[in-house]
Amino acid sequence: MPFTSPPRLRRRALGLLCLALCASAACAQTAWPARPVTLVVPFAAGGGTDIGARILAQRLSQMWGQAVVVDNKGGAGGNVGLEAVSRAKPDGYTLLIGNVGTQAINPTLYKKLGYNPDTAFVPVGQFAELPFVLAVTPSLPAKNVQELVALAKASPEKLTYASSGNGGSPHLSAETFKIATGTKILHVPYKGGGAAMTDLMAGNVDMIFASVLETSSFIKAGKLKALAITSKRRVVAMPDVPTLQESGVSGAESGSWVGLLAPAGTPKDLVDKISQGIQQAVAVPEIQQQLLAQGAVAKGGTPAEFAQLIADDRKRYARIIIDNKLTID
Repeated sequence: MPFTSPPRLRRRALGLLCLALCASAACAQTAWPARPVTLVVPFAAGGGTDIGARILAQRLSQMWGQAVVVDNKGGAGGNVGLEAVSRAKPDGYTLLIGNVGTQAINPTLYKKLGYNPDTAFVPVGQFAELPFVLAVTPSLPAKNVQELVALAKASPEKLTYASSGNGGSPHLSAETFKIATGTKILHVPYKGGGAAMTDLMAGNVDMIFASVLETSSFIKAGKLKALAITSKRRVVAMPDVPTLQESGVSGAESGSWVGLLAPAGTPKDLVDKISQGIQQAVAVPEIQQQLLAQGAVAKGGTPAEFAQLIADDRKRYARIIIDNKLTID
């Protein structure tokens, strides 16, 4: 006759099996990452978002003991990279480097997207701010923002500003400034920031809103004149340049930021773990200095705080896009 274990022994064995499985699952979870992690940058290499991503990736690689690789997937204002990440497995091994353009501007600017901007991603955390500077040609007879506003109001649509293209954050930063100051300044869009900067220094346009990263070397060389910083606080890279608020202009704060997002469905405990890694990274003085050297400011935050930042900026820029009837098919 075959041996049959008593019910009490069977229950005990089942309990031990469950404990073993739970322990195994916990070990698998705490072992993340067990292989390289990819950060998808939805732009070409070399820009402010890409540089910031590489600084973060290097530090996270040291912290996690696994390679953190930056993969540039540019195209369509960042939408090519976002669509790729939206289809990735939500296991923490493929993450998105997003900025104000991809997360707060594109959802309103583009009529058709290959992903749902409301549900495709889970905010993980912000890690840097990219302040903009209002720069003008040295020949423009304005020594400060108030003199610039006076010139613009004296001759509506005579002054011009360059941008890297319709709908980008430099374009919308200038429109925010116009709304805050009640001025009419003519927009001259270019196919990229490099062309816009070249024409500005040649004197073919009067001003630009661009990142500190893009403008600092030209300002130091005297090829451009900095009138104001668009963020809440002055930046270390340009300590003598006042903010717009200090210059008497309220409600015109703008610029860009960079943060990490994960595909929808990524477990909350894994999102929290990655977010904690970001907070630890941006708290390192060396990382802060590396970002400052690129005209960026280290800025941490929880997933909830990052989600709120995205929502607030999306609402603010949507109003500008709709009021100016800006669309990209």
